[in-house]
Amino acid sequence: MRKPGQDKRVQRGATTNAASRRFALAEHIADGDWLDAETLIDGTPPPLRTSVTVERARTILSRNSSPDVPFDRSINPYRGCEHGCIYCFARPSHAYHDLSPGLDFESRLFAKPDAAALLRAELAKPGYRVAPIALGTNTDPYQPIEGDWRITRAILEVLAETDHPVAITTKSDRVVRDLDILAPMAAKGLATVCVSVTSLDARIARTLEPRAPTPERRLAAVAKLAAAGVPTYVSIAPVIPAITDHEIEHLVERAALAGARHAFFIPIRLPHEVAPLFRAWLAEHFPDRAGKVMAIIQSLRGGRDNDPDFFTRMKGQGPWAELLRVRFHRACRLHGLNRDRPPLDTSLFRPPRGAQGELF
Repeated sequence: MRKPGQDKRVQRGATTNAASRRFALAEHIADGDWLDAETLIDGTPPPLRTSVTVERARTILSRNSSPDVPFDRSINPYRGCEHGCIYCFARPSHAYHDLSPGLDFESRLFAKPDAAALLRAELAKPGYRVAPIALGTNTDPYQPIEGDWRITRAILEVLAETDHPVAITTKSDRVVRDLDILAPMAAKGLATVCVSVTSLDARIARTLEPRAPTPERRLAAVAKLAAAGVPTYVSIAPVIPAITDHEIEHLVERAALAGARHAFFIPIRLPHEVAPLFRAWLAEHFPDRAGKVMAIIQSLRGGRDNDPDFFTRMKGQGPWAELLRVRFHRACRLHGLNRDRPPLDTSLFRPPRGAQGELF
């Protein structure tokens, strides 16, 4: 493993920016000799900057019928995510825009400033049937650009106004900024927050999730949310064999100490372009165990880098998966987690007024 000071890409997650070949974008292979000459003439390239493009979405609610997730609708205020988590299963979605799931996913972002108005119009439709909305299932609703754009907060304001239930998933302590909205909603049984904490090792987190808040800041956010009465859960996802799996018991313990009520874990998934990106990350940061890590992952995934099948994709299979489950459930029992999980209240919902007017 490289020392932190040796890693020139520590501020970004992906080590490459290869174009996806699944859709229309052709892949270009850079010529090494020319890159050498370019460096001599122009010097070292400047740091990669983040850009944000406004997306004028026509709808904001995404629907799903997956048997693997406990919700049927979600909102993602942003496309792409500056946190740069190398394992992110959402990376392949950038290929739909003919952008790379690598560094483009982390640096060429899309924001949906009309999200709150679109949501208001959706909730006002006569045929709308209330059910909890999952916020941040594809990319993080509290990634750094939320500090300026505040789209997530605007969405929460609509949900609070209409007493609509929401379940938030994030790995940012920025969520506590909105406690003035979330705490009153939670008091009505309308809000939960799940904070993702994958490792307590700052050195691992620095390359695994380079622009996400530190693990300690996330656990501090769990404590603040819990103290404010917001039902708070901790997601240990993903668990990476031979890199973070030894931390399961300690992560569960720290989650309980911070006040979390519930926890869950998911073995690492490597769909589409995530697999080669993850392999390149392993070669860069953990060359001493890259082969071992991939061998265990494949044993979890039926001999493949990824298992896309319902019912097994979130759990894994085989002896390694069973061992992780046993260890995790034992730790949860020991620390009093997962004893109950009251459902969010859907009975208080009130359709908004004047929704259509806000779109024009």
